[in-house]
Amino acid sequence: MGEHSEVGVLEGTTFFAILQVLFAYFNKKSYLCTEFVYWTYMTNKELYRDFCRTNGELPLFMQDWWLDAVCAGKQWDVLLSFAPDGTIQAALPYLLRKRAWMTYIVMPQQTQIGGIWLAQNVLSDNDRVATICQDFTQQLASLGLSYYYQHFPINSPAVQHMQALSFKTKERVTYRIEDLSNLDQVINAFSKNKKRQLQKALSLHADTNMSVEDFYRFHTQCLLEQGKQISYSREFLLVLERKTSRLQQSQILSICNADNEVLAAAFLVWDKHSMYYLIPCYAPAYKDSGASALLVLEAIKLARQKGVSFDFEGSMIRGVANHYKQFGSTRTLYYGVEKYYKWYFWFANAYNWIRERKMR
Repeated sequence: MGEHSEVGVLEGTTFFAILQVLFAYFNKKSYLCTEFVYWTYMTNKELYRDFCRTNGELPLFMQDWWLDAVCAGKQWDVLLSFAPDGTIQAALPYLLRKRAWMTYIVMPQQTQIGGIWLAQNVLSDNDRVATICQDFTQQLASLGLSYYYQHFPINSPAVQHMQALSFKTKERVTYRIEDLSNLDQVINAFSKNKKRQLQKALSLHADTNMSVEDFYRFHTQCLLEQGKQISYSREFLLVLERKTSRLQQSQILSICNADNEVLAAAFLVWDKHSMYYLIPCYAPAYKDSGASALLVLEAIKLARQKGVSFDFEGSMIRGVANHYKQFGSTRTLYYGVEKYYKWYFWFANAYNWIRERKMR
Protein backbone atom coordinates (compact mmCIF):
# COMPACT_ATOMS: atom_id res chain seq x y z
CA MET A 1 0.00 0.00 0.00
CA GLY A 2 2.88 2.37 0.82
CA GLU A 3 4.49 1.85 -2.61
CA HIS A 4 1.25 2.42 -4.49
CA SER A 5 0.50 5.53 -2.44
CA GLU A 6 3.96 7.00 -3.07
CA VAL A 7 3.79 6.31 -6.83
CA GLY A 8 0.31 7.77 -7.00
CA VAL A 9 1.44 10.97 -5.26
CA LEU A 10 4.49 11.23 -7.51
CA GLU A 11 2.47 10.73 -10.69
CA GLY A 12 -0.15 13.19 -9.52
CA THR A 13 2.50 15.77 -8.63
CA THR A 14 4.25 15.32 -11.98
CA PHE A 15 0.97 15.69 -13.84
CA PHE A 16 0.18 18.82 -11.82
CA ALA A 17 3.65 20.18 -12.53
CA ILE A 18 3.21 19.73 -16.28
CA LEU A 19 -0.14 21.52 -16.15
CA GLN A 20 1.41 24.37 -14.19
CA VAL A 21 4.29 24.73 -16.66
CA LEU A 22 1.92 24.76 -19.63
CA PHE A 23 -0.29 27.27 -17.85
CA ALA A 24 2.71 29.46 -17.14
CA TYR A 25 3.84 29.27 -20.76
CA PHE A 26 0.51 30.28 -22.23
CA ASN A 27 -0.39 32.85 -19.60
CA LYS A 28 3.12 34.19 -18.90
CA LYS A 29 2.54 34.23 -15.15
CA SER A 30 5.90 35.15 -13.65
CA TYR A 31 5.25 33.61 -10.24
CA LEU A 32 4.93 30.04 -11.59
CA CYS A 33 8.06 27.90 -11.60
CA THR A 34 9.82 26.23 -14.51
CA GLU A 35 10.09 22.48 -14.99
CA PHE A 36 13.37 22.48 -13.08
CA VAL A 37 11.75 23.71 -9.88
CA TYR A 38 8.94 21.19 -9.88
CA TRP A 39 10.91 18.20 -11.07
CA THR A 40 13.57 18.64 -8.40
CA TYR A 41 10.86 19.22 -5.74
CA MET A 42 12.77 22.07 -4.10
CA THR A 43 10.81 24.30 -1.76
CA ASN A 44 10.85 28.08 -2.14
CA LYS A 45 13.06 28.29 0.93
CA GLU A 46 15.60 25.83 -0.51
CA LEU A 47 15.64 27.71 -3.81
CA TYR A 48 16.09 30.98 -1.96
CA ARG A 49 19.02 29.62 0.05
CA ASP A 50 20.76 28.66 -3.18
CA PHE A 51 19.94 32.07 -4.62
CA CYS A 52 21.40 33.87 -1.59
CA ARG A 53 24.68 32.03 -2.04
CA THR A 54 25.07 33.18 -5.63
CA ASN A 55 23.46 36.64 -5.67
CA GLY A 56 25.57 39.51 -4.37
CA GLU A 57 22.86 42.17 -4.61
CA LEU A 58 20.53 40.98 -1.85
CA PRO A 59 20.54 43.34 1.15
CA LEU A 60 21.93 42.08 4.44
CA PHE A 61 18.49 42.01 6.07
CA MET A 62 17.06 39.74 3.36
CA GLN A 63 19.82 37.12 3.39
CA ASP A 64 18.77 33.63 4.47
CA TRP A 65 21.41 33.43 7.19
CA TRP A 66 20.24 36.78 8.65
CA LEU A 67 16.66 35.51 8.74
CA ASP A 68 17.86 32.29 10.40
CA ALA A 69 19.46 34.41 13.13
CA VAL A 70 16.72 36.97 13.80
CA CYS A 71 13.86 34.48 13.41
CA ALA A 72 15.45 31.72 15.49
CA GLY A 73 12.68 29.52 16.87
CA LYS A 74 10.11 31.22 14.63
CA GLN A 75 8.91 30.35 11.16
CA TRP A 76 10.22 32.30 8.19
CA ASP A 77 9.62 31.51 4.56
CA VAL A 78 9.73 33.25 1.19
CA LEU A 79 7.53 33.94 -1.81
CA LEU A 80 9.31 33.85 -5.16
CA SER A 81 8.67 35.24 -8.61
CA PHE A 82 10.31 33.61 -11.60
CA ALA A 83 11.27 35.13 -14.94
CA PRO A 84 10.36 33.23 -18.14
CA ASP A 85 13.86 31.67 -18.18
CA GLY A 86 13.33 30.21 -14.70
CA THR A 87 15.60 32.61 -12.80
CA ILE A 88 14.39 34.38 -9.66
CA GLN A 89 13.39 37.93 -10.53
CA ALA A 90 11.80 38.88 -7.20
CA ALA A 91 11.52 37.58 -3.64
CA LEU A 92 9.45 38.36 -0.57
CA PRO A 93 10.94 36.73 2.54
CA TYR A 94 8.68 36.93 5.58
CA LEU A 95 8.34 36.04 9.25
CA LEU A 96 5.05 34.28 9.90
CA ARG A 97 3.69 34.66 13.43
CA LYS A 98 0.68 33.04 15.07
CA ARG A 99 -1.24 34.19 18.14
CA ALA A 100 -4.48 32.53 19.18
CA TRP A 101 -6.44 32.20 15.93
CA MET A 102 -4.51 34.97 14.15
CA THR A 103 -1.76 34.48 11.56
CA TYR A 104 0.25 37.53 10.60
CA ILE A 105 3.46 38.78 8.99
CA VAL A 106 5.59 41.39 10.77
CA MET A 107 9.21 42.53 10.74
CA PRO A 108 11.73 40.46 12.71
CA GLN A 109 13.72 42.11 15.51
CA GLN A 110 16.64 44.38 14.55
CA THR A 111 15.75 44.14 10.85
CA GLN A 112 15.45 47.41 8.99
CA ILE A 113 14.00 46.26 5.69
CA GLY A 114 12.14 43.34 4.15
CA GLY A 115 9.27 43.32 1.71
CA ILE A 116 9.82 42.77 -1.99
CA TRP A 117 13.32 42.47 -3.42
CA LEU A 118 13.54 43.09 -7.17
CA ALA A 119 16.36 42.08 -9.50
CA GLN A 120 18.28 44.94 -11.15
CA ASN A 121 16.87 44.17 -14.60
CA VAL A 122 13.32 44.44 -13.22
CA LEU A 123 13.55 47.71 -11.27
CA SER A 124 12.95 50.01 -14.26
CA ASP A 125 10.27 47.85 -15.91
CA ASN A 126 7.06 49.30 -14.48
CA ASP A 127 4.71 46.75 -16.06
CA ARG A 128 6.83 43.85 -14.86
CA VAL A 129 6.96 45.23 -11.30
CA ALA A 130 3.17 45.67 -11.36
CA THR A 131 2.70 42.04 -12.41
CA ILE A 132 5.09 40.80 -9.72
CA CYS A 133 3.27 42.79 -7.02
CA GLN A 134 -0.07 41.45 -8.17
CA ASP A 135 1.29 37.90 -8.09
CA PHE A 136 2.73 38.35 -4.59
CA THR A 137 -0.55 39.86 -3.40
CA GLN A 138 -2.37 36.72 -4.55
CA GLN A 139 0.19 34.51 -2.83
CA LEU A 140 -0.09 36.49 0.42
CA ALA A 141 -3.87 36.12 0.33
CA SER A 142 -3.46 32.35 0.10
CA LEU A 143 -1.63 32.29 3.46
CA GLY A 144 -4.82 33.02 5.39
CA LEU A 145 -3.39 36.15 7.02
CA SER A 146 -5.05 38.40 9.55
CA TYR A 147 -2.45 41.13 9.08
CA TYR A 148 0.60 42.04 6.98
CA TYR A 149 3.32 44.61 7.67
CA GLN A 150 6.83 44.93 6.22
CA HIS A 151 9.35 47.70 5.59
CA PHE A 152 10.19 47.87 1.90
CA PRO A 153 13.70 48.76 0.62
CA ILE A 154 14.63 52.40 0.07
CA ASN A 155 13.39 53.69 -3.32
CA SER A 156 11.48 50.48 -4.01
CA PRO A 157 9.18 50.88 -7.04
CA ALA A 158 7.01 48.12 -5.57
CA VAL A 159 5.56 50.48 -2.93
CA GLN A 160 3.30 52.42 -5.31
CA HIS A 161 2.03 49.20 -6.88
CA MET A 162 1.17 47.75 -3.46
CA GLN A 163 -0.75 50.95 -2.74
CA ALA A 164 -2.71 50.43 -5.94
CA LEU A 165 -3.54 46.93 -4.67
CA SER A 166 -5.22 48.32 -1.51
CA PHE A 167 -2.22 48.15 0.82
CA LYS A 168 -1.58 51.13 3.11
CA THR A 169 1.84 52.74 3.41
CA LYS A 170 3.54 54.36 6.39
CA GLU A 171 6.40 56.78 5.95
CA ARG A 172 9.57 55.81 7.79
CA VAL A 173 12.87 57.65 8.10
CA THR A 174 16.51 56.73 8.33
CA TYR A 175 19.60 58.95 8.15
CA ARG A 176 22.45 58.12 5.79
CA ILE A 177 25.89 59.36 4.79
CA GLU A 178 26.45 58.11 1.27
CA ASP A 179 29.93 59.36 0.39
CA LEU A 180 32.68 58.70 2.94
CA SER A 181 35.61 59.01 0.53
CA ASN A 182 36.76 62.35 2.00
CA LEU A 183 36.74 62.03 5.79
CA ASP A 184 37.60 65.71 6.33
CA GLN A 185 34.52 66.74 4.37
CA VAL A 186 32.39 64.31 6.34
CA ILE A 187 33.60 65.77 9.66
CA ASN A 188 33.19 69.34 8.39
CA ALA A 189 29.50 68.56 7.83
CA PHE A 190 29.07 67.79 11.56
CA SER A 191 27.19 70.40 13.57
CA LYS A 192 29.08 72.75 15.90
CA ASN A 193 27.63 70.87 18.83
CA LYS A 194 29.03 67.53 17.62
CA LYS A 195 32.41 69.07 16.95
CA ARG A 196 32.45 70.42 20.52
CA GLN A 197 31.58 66.96 21.81
CA LEU A 198 34.49 65.48 19.86
CA GLN A 199 36.81 67.99 21.52
CA LYS A 200 35.57 66.78 24.91
CA ALA A 201 36.32 63.20 23.87
CA LEU A 202 40.02 63.74 23.10
CA SER A 203 41.03 61.73 26.17
CA LEU A 204 38.82 58.79 25.15
CA HIS A 205 39.70 55.95 22.79
CA ALA A 206 37.97 53.36 20.62
CA ASP A 207 38.23 49.62 21.28
CA THR A 208 37.15 46.59 19.24
CA ASN A 209 37.69 43.87 21.84
CA MET A 210 34.40 44.05 23.73
CA SER A 211 32.76 40.63 23.96
CA VAL A 212 29.15 40.08 22.96
CA GLU A 213 28.33 39.07 26.55
CA ASP A 214 29.83 42.31 27.91
CA PHE A 215 27.97 44.30 25.26
CA TYR A 216 24.65 42.79 26.29
CA ARG A 217 25.32 43.48 29.98
CA PHE A 218 26.37 47.05 29.19
CA HIS A 219 23.28 47.74 27.08
CA THR A 220 21.01 46.23 29.73
CA GLN A 221 22.57 48.40 32.43
CA CYS A 222 22.37 51.57 30.32
CA LEU A 223 18.65 51.03 29.83
CA LEU A 224 18.01 50.15 33.47
CA GLU A 225 19.59 53.44 34.54
CA GLN A 226 17.02 55.16 32.30
CA GLY A 227 14.12 53.11 33.70
CA LYS A 228 13.82 51.05 30.52
CA GLN A 229 14.06 47.37 29.62
CA ILE A 230 16.07 45.77 26.85
CA SER A 231 13.94 44.66 23.88
CA TYR A 232 15.90 41.60 22.79
CA SER A 233 17.23 38.55 24.62
CA ARG A 234 20.80 37.55 25.33
CA GLU A 235 20.30 34.42 23.22
CA PHE A 236 19.07 36.52 20.31
CA LEU A 237 22.23 38.64 20.34
CA LEU A 238 24.52 35.62 20.75
CA VAL A 239 23.03 33.96 17.67
CA LEU A 240 23.12 37.18 15.63
CA GLU A 241 26.73 37.93 16.59
CA ARG A 242 27.81 34.37 15.84
CA LYS A 243 26.23 34.42 12.37
CA THR A 244 27.49 37.87 11.39
CA SER A 245 31.01 37.54 12.80
CA ARG A 246 31.53 34.21 11.06
CA LEU A 247 30.87 35.99 7.76
CA GLN A 248 32.98 38.98 8.88
CA GLN A 249 30.00 41.31 8.64
CA SER A 250 29.80 42.68 12.17
CA GLN A 251 31.85 44.49 14.79
CA ILE A 252 31.28 45.52 18.39
CA LEU A 253 32.81 48.95 18.82
CA SER A 254 33.21 50.63 22.20
CA ILE A 255 34.49 53.95 23.53
CA CYS A 256 36.53 53.82 26.74
CA ASN A 257 38.20 56.29 29.11
CA ALA A 258 41.77 56.09 30.40
CA ASP A 259 40.70 53.48 32.98
CA ASN A 260 39.26 51.33 30.14
CA GLU A 261 35.76 51.88 31.47
CA VAL A 262 33.17 51.58 28.66
CA LEU A 263 31.19 54.80 28.13
CA ALA A 264 29.43 53.92 24.86
CA ALA A 265 29.22 50.97 22.49
CA ALA A 266 27.57 49.87 19.26
CA PHE A 267 26.88 46.64 17.44
CA LEU A 268 27.59 47.32 13.76
CA VAL A 269 26.67 45.17 10.76
CA TRP A 270 27.27 45.65 7.04
CA ASP A 271 26.81 44.28 3.55
CA LYS A 272 28.51 45.25 0.29
CA HIS A 273 26.61 48.56 0.14
CA SER A 274 26.09 49.93 3.66
CA MET A 275 27.12 49.72 7.28
CA TYR A 276 24.25 49.85 9.79
CA TYR A 277 24.43 51.45 13.22
CA LEU A 278 22.28 48.60 14.47
CA ILE A 279 22.40 48.70 18.28
CA PRO A 280 24.05 51.74 19.91
CA CYS A 281 24.07 52.30 23.67
CA TYR A 282 25.45 55.00 25.94
CA ALA A 283 26.06 55.16 29.69
CA PRO A 284 23.78 57.95 31.01
CA ALA A 285 26.35 58.98 33.62
CA TYR A 286 28.75 59.94 30.82
CA LYS A 287 26.34 61.68 28.46
CA ASP A 288 28.45 64.87 28.55
CA SER A 289 31.77 63.12 27.88
CA GLY A 290 31.53 63.26 24.07
CA ALA A 291 31.60 59.45 23.94
CA SER A 292 28.46 59.21 21.79
CA ALA A 293 29.89 61.56 19.15
CA LEU A 294 33.21 59.72 19.12
CA LEU A 295 31.39 56.39 18.77
CA VAL A 296 29.65 57.63 15.62
CA LEU A 297 32.89 59.01 14.19
CA GLU A 298 34.77 55.76 14.77
CA ALA A 299 31.89 53.79 13.20
CA ILE A 300 32.00 56.08 10.16
CA LYS A 301 35.76 55.51 9.87
CA LEU A 302 35.18 51.76 9.90
CA ALA A 303 32.52 52.07 7.19
CA ARG A 304 34.95 54.11 5.12
CA GLN A 305 37.56 51.36 5.48
CA LYS A 306 34.99 48.85 4.21
CA GLY A 307 34.16 51.09 1.24
CA VAL A 308 30.46 51.33 2.09
CA SER A 309 27.98 54.06 3.01
CA PHE A 310 26.79 54.63 6.58
CA ASP A 311 23.19 54.15 7.69
CA PHE A 312 22.08 55.23 11.17
CA GLU A 313 19.23 52.68 10.92
CA GLY A 314 16.50 55.10 11.97
CA SER A 315 15.12 56.82 13.88
CA MET A 316 11.47 57.82 14.17
CA ILE A 317 12.16 59.16 17.70
CA ARG A 318 12.62 62.94 17.55
CA GLY A 319 15.56 63.20 19.95
CA VAL A 320 17.46 60.34 18.34
CA ALA A 321 16.71 61.68 14.86
CA ASN A 322 18.08 65.11 15.84
CA HIS A 323 21.25 63.43 17.16
CA TYR A 324 21.79 61.65 13.83
CA LYS A 325 21.03 64.75 11.72
CA GLN A 326 23.84 66.62 13.44
CA PHE A 327 26.39 64.34 11.78
CA GLY A 328 25.62 65.78 8.36
CA SER A 329 23.49 62.81 7.38
CA THR A 330 20.72 62.91 4.79
CA ARG A 331 17.13 62.25 5.83
CA THR A 332 16.05 59.27 3.72
CA LEU A 333 12.54 57.92 3.36
CA TYR A 334 11.43 54.34 3.06
CA TYR A 335 7.99 52.84 3.58
CA GLY A 336 6.15 50.37 5.72
CA VAL A 337 3.51 48.48 3.71
CA GLU A 338 0.48 47.28 5.65
CA LYS A 339 -2.82 45.49 5.22
CA TYR A 340 -5.49 44.33 7.66
CA TYR A 341 -7.06 41.18 6.29
CA LYS A 342 -9.26 40.68 9.36
CA TRP A 343 -11.01 43.53 11.15
CA TYR A 344 -10.40 42.06 14.61
CA PHE A 345 -6.63 42.36 14.24
CA TRP A 346 -7.00 46.15 14.19
CA PHE A 347 -8.62 45.98 17.63
CA ALA A 348 -5.88 43.64 18.89
CA ASN A 349 -3.22 46.11 17.73
CA ALA A 350 -5.07 49.05 19.27
CA TYR A 351 -5.40 47.21 22.61
CA ASN A 352 -1.66 46.39 22.67
CA TRP A 353 -0.75 49.99 21.82
CA ILE A 354 -2.89 51.34 24.68
CA ARG A 355 -1.45 48.78 27.11
CA GLU A 356 2.13 49.66 26.14
CA ARG A 357 1.43 53.37 26.59
CA LYS A 358 0.13 52.75 30.11
CA MET A 359 3.24 50.74 31.00
CA ARG A 360 5.61 53.57 30.03
